[in-house]
Amino acid sequence: MRYLIFACLLCLAWLPRAASAADASWWNDDWSYRKAITIDTTNKGANVTQALGRMPLLIRLHAGNFQFDGVAKDGADIRFIAADGKTPLNYQIESFDPVLGVAQIWLDATDLAPSAQQTVWMYYGNAKAPAQSSGAATFDPDYSLVYHFGEAAGSPPKDATAYANQAQGAGLRTIDGGIAGKAARFDGATMLTLPASASLNTAAAGGFTFSAWIKVDSVPNAPTLLYAHRQDGKALLIGLTGGAPFVEVDGDQVQRSSTGEPLKAGQWTHVAVVATADKVMLYVNGQSYASLAAALPALTTPATIGGEVQAATAAPTAVTFANFLGDMDELRLSRIARPLALISVDATSQAAESKLISYGEDEKKSGFGFGYFGIIVKSVTVDAWVVISILILMALISWWVMFNKARYVSQVSSANERFIDRFRDLGTNLLGLADAGEQANVRRELGGSSLYRLYEVGAKEVWRRRDGQGRLIIASESIEAIRAVMDSTLVRENQKLSRSMVMLTIAISGGPFLGLLGTVVGVMITFAAIAAAGDVNINAIAPGISAALLATVAGLFVAIPALFGYNYLLTRNKAVTANMQVFVDEFVTRLAELHREADQSTLDNKSVIGPAR
Repeated sequence: MRYLIFACLLCLAWLPRAASAADASWWNDDWSYRKAITIDTTNKGANVTQALGRMPLLIRLHAGNFQFDGVAKDGADIRFIAADGKTPLNYQIESFDPVLGVAQIWLDATDLAPSAQQTVWMYYGNAKAPAQSSGAATFDPDYSLVYHFGEAAGSPPKDATAYANQAQGAGLRTIDGGIAGKAARFDGATMLTLPASASLNTAAAGGFTFSAWIKVDSVPNAPTLLYAHRQDGKALLIGLTGGAPFVEVDGDQVQRSSTGEPLKAGQWTHVAVVATADKVMLYVNGQSYASLAAALPALTTPATIGGEVQAATAAPTAVTFANFLGDMDELRLSRIARPLALISVDATSQAAESKLISYGEDEKKSGFGFGYFGIIVKSVTVDAWVVISILILMALISWWVMFNKARYVSQVSSANERFIDRFRDLGTNLLGLADAGEQANVRRELGGSSLYRLYEVGAKEVWRRRDGQGRLIIASESIEAIRAVMDSTLVRENQKLSRSMVMLTIAISGGPFLGLLGTVVGVMITFAAIAAAGDVNINAIAPGISAALLATVAGLFVAIPALFGYNYLLTRNKAVTANMQVFVDEFVTRLAELHREADQSTLDNKSVIGPAR
């Protein structure tokens, strides 16, 4: 039993050291932790077959892949380092909430090659590090406008690019549950006006790219505008008709793209329009949807998002467009024609199920790294830690009980063996160990014996039955009375043996159930966090699920040693109890036998069962 408890303590001491040491090539010693982030363009990942070059990638952090431990509360100490381990990369933190355990970060990824894996390191854990989040540095100069819609409700969106093309117009509501963080809510009456800016102008037959994530409440019957840019009878319009996306170019003549399947209500859809010198292409979810042979007109007036200001007098044949009713997120305008490969990767990587980015282990600078067990530990939620803490307390209590009970029953068993040896030597002098002159020495030698305590009680009951002349008068009824007194002492000795054993039964039966409770709650929180982050790939789910299962492991870690210890102690206790029952029967039987012999020979009881003559 002692070896079992010692092994359990060794396991408890070894668990924190189960992680592997971090790589020696540490970027900066001021940062305590780092996480490997792999960009996979192979056929096992995003299956990208064309070079992407430079593009912003969405890094989703949530309870399933990051625990927000050791990082600054606003993420100011986060740094991204390229695969060479030396080159810092630009990034912008769109949102960072360590309380909810959710963050969205845009990473400026450079030189993304097709069919390759590239590892980027995210460093954190430096309380003195200043914030370096910058949208202007993250989005290349050809992005003329980027709205994340992360502002407070009622505030106009702010441009993340260096051009600072802030929207005009108030009353726009932002909601949670966007494709990345918050999203803009268009109620069918609200629209945004973009500022008159040289960066937002379109040149005749020039390049242009529009992209946004949209979610319609229901399929609209009336034509609806997402983007409108008009000037002197010429226009570029992007919208929905019958729920199907379209693009319209009003140059010398009106040209509208054909439409296909309408969008699904209540579902996020990526819509993009790319214009080259002689062609305008419409993409839905990164796939070609429609196109038209047309060149963009020159436009220098302010554009609008979600609708347009209707002219006081319109031509009888003019189409009346309704304002957009639904949600919009991640609106981007570029003054060049973005390649299809980039549009496609944007649509797939920002969607809920992305195989482009996977998250690796967290490592600690000290070499006391996390490894696989560290990933699990850092993914454990607060509620699971509460359950695990209770289980650890239960384990310590059960081990303390097993240790003390094992020591006690060993002492009793050893003392009982010594007592039996002394008792066998008494012969007919049944009360020899109860002599007043011997009791002090006997108690020092046999005081830990439960059999001696039974013997002492029985001997006292015998000596209480002396008459006025010191003779022992034992009737048949007295023998049964002596047995009853010894039986009551035996019950109390059994109670001593069983004392605190209930703690082991609680650990055996309650430990696994408490662990299961922690696992169920942990799984619920993991799925809730993943739903909030919008990322449901296996790399997002696995750490949270494995961390939730840690509570079940902890419950079994409590129950299994307690089960072994309980069965061991129960067997030892039964052996001690059996010895006590046999001794009571033997003592009373021998007492009755000596009593009958005394009656038959008419000898003095004291001379028969008292001290040796």
